[in-house]
Amino acid sequence: MAGLKAEPYEIIVAPSRGWLAVDWREFWEYRDLLVLLIQRDVTSRYKQTLLGPLWFVAQPLLTALVFTIVFGRIAGIPTDGIPGPLFYLCGLLGWTYFSQNITNAVASFVNNAHLFGKVYFPRLIVPLAAILSNLVAFAIQLVPFVLFLGYYLFFPNEAGAVEITWRALLTVLPLLHVAVLSLGVSLLMSAASAKYRDLIHLNQFLIQIWMFATPIFYPLSKVPAKWAWIVWINPMSVPTEAFRVCLLGRGTLGATDLAISVALALALLFAGIAAYQKVERTVIDSI
Repeated sequence: MAGLKAEPYEIIVAPSRGWLAVDWREFWEYRDLLVLLIQRDVTSRYKQTLLGPLWFVAQPLLTALVFTIVFGRIAGIPTDGIPGPLFYLCGLLGWTYFSQNITNAVASFVNNAHLFGKVYFPRLIVPLAAILSNLVAFAIQLVPFVLFLGYYLFFPNEAGAVEITWRALLTVLPLLHVAVLSLGVSLLMSAASAKYRDLIHLNQFLIQIWMFATPIFYPLSKVPAKWAWIVWINPMSVPTEAFRVCLLGRGTLGATDLAISVALALALLFAGIAAYQKVERTVIDSI
């Protein structure tokens, strides 16, 4: 109304005191920024590329082809009665999403230093945007898996039979599991890489080694008992097997294993948030 003046106000930005003092209300207040960062991450991957989104289809297909030849034909590793290409594609669903999250989110401090040093916003939004933007790539990678699944449903062969059960509706749960786990791991790696840049190269090496410790090209049922503990301490083993249980109705997974894996993922998330918040207070001045 005429004659009324807006009351002056000021916003005071102060560092958080606790390691886990997350202002969740800020995430809602900065939701527009989160959407913009997701759009930036998605478009930057497709910009000036020859195949665009098709790269996310070609990568799992070529990887599954190599696994089929090397581990299926040459090494003769069984696939629990599941056709080889379908077995490998299902295993790659969760792993590819996980590795992309780590690769994109681990350098959040370094790649966004120009933003962190100029304007305030919740720093956790940047790695969170990387995790959410990769859901687009996950949806694209799901297409070849669905096509192979449809083929083997209608044309079963001696390699094995598949079926769709009600568990397919629960696929969102292992996807959420991988998202929480990858966010926690990427926050820990990002906090370490912010001060020591050469750790970024070490992170890439760890991801490559980590893949071979994950049951992507071999079933958990075939792991010798004396080596099983090595597989089960891998936090990606349970969600990878959970994808097969949900989508293919096959897998070796117990309630206890699932509960321990979820607890470990949450512990890594809280540890990652604490490390990320501790580093963000001082790291910008040294970048």
